[in-house]
Amino acid sequence: MSIPAFGLGTFRLKDQQVIDSVRTGLELGYRHIDTAQIYGNEAEVGQAIAESGVPRSELFITTKIWTDNLGQDRLRASLEESLEKLRVDQVDLTLIHWPSPKDALAVADYLGRLLEAKEQGLTRLIGVSNFTVAHMRQAIAAVGAEHIATNQVEIHPFLQNRTVADFAHRHGIHLTAYMPLAYGKVMQEPVLQRIGDTHDASPAQVSLAWLLQQGYAVIPSSTRREHLESNLAAQRLTLSEQEMADIATLDRGERLANPGFAPQWD
Repeated sequence: MSIPAFGLGTFRLKDQQVIDSVRTGLELGYRHIDTAQIYGNEAEVGQAIAESGVPRSELFITTKIWTDNLGQDRLRASLEESLEKLRVDQVDLTLIHWPSPKDALAVADYLGRLLEAKEQGLTRLIGVSNFTVAHMRQAIAAVGAEHIATNQVEIHPFLQNRTVADFAHRHGIHLTAYMPLAYGKVMQEPVLQRIGDTHDASPAQVSLAWLLQQGYAVIPSSTRREHLESNLAAQRLTLSEQEMADIATLDRGERLANPGFAPQWD
């Protein structure tokens, strides 16, 4: 079982806003929905899915375990709470949202617990998010690369995260790119605008196509129907080798997700 390459992100979306986004996304053909415990919107995502009429078998639902829930007494219980909110018996993918702050808990401990949750049928796949090379090494040692379905990290033209990407590729770990549009900053980038003009495409579509062609999954979010539809259409766009190379020059290490408890980045 593989992760659908194109998903719908729900970070920062709340209440009716997230219900409308997921409902519209499902109408347009999205089938991979990404949420997290800390987003505070799992119940609304579950409501939108339940009311959509889309069969559960067609959906791929991802959630993420928050750092407060990594301990032995909380991980499984928190995942069961997530399932209840999402109105499902099982999610398709559960990620460790961030490494334990200051590595207070060992990667082997909480990934081992997540693997147990998989073996107990609470999730079909497990993976990680915001894991550095050092954390990925520990994860591989703990459960084996074959059990790490993805590492979900920030990747967009302005933060290409090559050290992490190269390590993951060498060890057979798939990557999911979050914030693939850099909060809309891609729209103002002249190189992306120029390439978009060549293809009658938006800079956002160009950015998404660039990520997809590298084998990453993408989870852009939007509250507007026309943007949800436009993003989805990026799957039909093919960039030339020269265009891919031109976008590769845009990397400037511009990290947008960098909370105070983040690990030391590569």
